Amino acid sequence: MKFRPLHDRVVIRRAEGDTKSKGGVIIPDNAREKPQEGEVIAVGPGARDESGALIVPDLKAGDFILFGKWSGTEVKIDGEDLLIMKEADIMGIIDKSETGIVDKTVAVKNAA
Repeated sequence: MKFRPLHDRVVIRRAEGDTKSKGGVIIPDNAREKPQEGEVIAVGPGARDESGALIVPDLKAGDFILFGKWSGTEVKIDGEDLLIMKEADIMGIIDKSETGIVDKTVAVKNAA
């Protein structure tokens, strides 16, 4: 990626939403609710406090996070739809080991 966020901004790849309802009906893209989860792609160096000291972000690239429904700004970088938001808009980090969420990229690498 050729983009570096400034200050306490974070670049996020939104998680894929469900394409089918519980009953098996395929949901079109325009009617699908966007997920409030995503993967951190890049993190800025941090914000500065009143004294000028750097406040380092708690996030790092690769973290899986939960954010507010209306948080962030949608942008297209290198042909990919991403979100840019401030660290304060992020509610928390999701621990994949406890939730049972499987990282598809790791599964594909292990299968090869």
